Amino acid sequence: MLRGWYTGASGMAAQQVRLDTIANNLANVDTDGYKRDVAVSKAFAQLLLRRVNDDGVYLHPLGSGDMAPMIGKLGTGVESNEIFTELEQGALKATESDFDVALDGSGWLCVDTPYGERYTRNGSFILGKEGYLETKDGYPVLGESGPIYVKANNFQIDKDGNVWVNQDYLDDPEALVGREQNDWANPMLLDTLKIVDFEIERYLAKQGSSMWKATDTSGPARLMRGEDRPTVHQGFTEAANVNVVSEMVRMIEVNRAYEANQKTIQSQDSALGKLINDVVKL
Repeated sequence: MLRGWYTGASGMAAQQVRLDTIANNLANVDTDGYKRDVAVSKAFAQLLLRRVNDDGVYLHPLGSGDMAPMIGKLGTGVESNEIFTELEQGALKATESDFDVALDGSGWLCVDTPYGERYTRNGSFILGKEGYLETKDGYPVLGESGPIYVKANNFQIDKDGNVWVNQDYLDDPEALVGREQNDWANPMLLDTLKIVDFEIERYLAKQGSSMWKATDTSGPARLMRGEDRPTVHQGFTEAANVNVVSEMVRMIEVNRAYEANQKTIQSQDSALGKLINDVVKL
C-alpha cells in the first residue's frame, strides 16, 4: 500500500510543476516575444523501488529498463522530465513607435548586457539617454558593427534589417515627421541589425526579462545573412505565443489530475488504517 502513496505523491508533484508552468505562461501573455513553456513528464520505472535496496546492481524489469515494471496493478508514478519551450512564431501587432521591431521568421536579435551578449525576440525598444537604441531595461541593441546610435524621427529600418539615416536632416529631425524613406534626398546606411540563429535553438536558456543565452548544447550564435534572415518589421512587436483559452483548459485538466492523485493517497491511507486497526486485532 505504501507503493500507492508513492504513486499518488509523484503524480501530485508532477501536476504541481505543470500548474506552475501554466501560471507562468498566463502571467506573461502580454509580454512581447514571450515563448510558452510546456512541462514534460515521464514514467520512472522502479525509481523508488530500486532505491530502497540499492546495492549498485541494476536489475531490469520484465521487458526492458524503459518499460514500467509489473507490480500487481500499481505503477510507480511519474516524474517531471524537463520544461520544454515552444518557439513557434507569435502574432505581429502594430504599434505607433518607430523604435519597435518584430522578426517574422526564425532568428534572434542581439543585446549587449553586463553578463555578455544575450538574445531576444522582444523588439519593444526605446531611445536611450545617450542616443542608442536600447531595450526597456537599458541594454543596447546590437548591429553588426556594434550598438546602434540613432535620433528620433531620423532613421528607418527596412525589411532586411538595414538601419538608414538621412544626412540632409541630421540637424533638423522634425523635418522628417511623416515622410517615407524613399522621400529622403540623401539616405545613408548606418548599420544592419545583428540577427543570429543557433544549431539547436530549443536548448537556449531563459534568463528572464525576455532574454536568452547560448548553451553548450545549443551551440554558439551564428550570424544570419541573405535569404536566411527573417523579415524585419519596424513599428511592430511580436506578441507572446500563448493562447489564453488553451492554457485555461490545461489548468482545469491539471487541477482534476491533482485531485485524482490526492484521492488515491486518501484511499490508500484509509485502507492501511483499516488494515492496522481492524485486521491486526483479529
